[in-house]
Amino acid sequence: MLDKHGIAKRIAKEVKNGMYVNLGIGIPTLVANYIPEGIEVVLQSENGLLGMGPFPTEAEVDADMINAGKQTITTLPGSSIFSSADSFGMIRGEHVDLTILGAMEVSENGDIANWKIPGKMVKGMGGAMDLVASAKNIIVAMQHTSKDGQSKLLKSCTLPLTGLKCVKKIVTDLAVLEVTDKGFKLLERAPGVSVEDIQKATEGTLIIEGEIPEIQL
Repeated sequence: MLDKHGIAKRIAKEVKNGMYVNLGIGIPTLVANYIPEGIEVVLQSENGLLGMGPFPTEAEVDADMINAGKQTITTLPGSSIFSSADSFGMIRGEHVDLTILGAMEVSENGDIANWKIPGKMVKGMGGAMDLVASAKNIIVAMQHTSKDGQSKLLKSCTLPLTGLKCVKKIVTDLAVLEVTDKGFKLLERAPGVSVEDIQKATEGTLIIEGEIPEIQL
């Protein structure tokens, strides 16, 4: 299986030259460390930063320079800092090419639930609903199953929804999957993970066509 860094490395391969990319809280923030050499992308943080760099070394830490998840970050030459109102204008205006988010559940038709578990206190929905409503492409980084072994790739989400039919691709600790109108299409499997393992861990419809290659990091 992939650890969280492996998931981030695989997702980084989906980032293309010239893209403006928003990284959600959790595993998605790690993608900043694995952008392939030779391409230029601009990472956007919804709290008001354009031009985010990799996580800082201990000597580079600036407590005032944080991402949306309140983690300390670095900035790249040419970066800009602005209000969250301007940031959400950028998001709602569909100026972000790719959004990478974590999720608690994804349904086989691309619905996503990632903002609330009923009965647990949350400070607010954050920017996820704006991001999933406006992004041109959404990739989800998540664990394939919950801690008690229940699938998180479902026929229908059971938790409050963040967005409808918006997820394009999912990278989990077990597999890379594309959301199609017929269900989850299996594209790649994690090293050492069999197709049968992925089938057992997926409640939603899983489409398997031909030989499924291992993920190459």
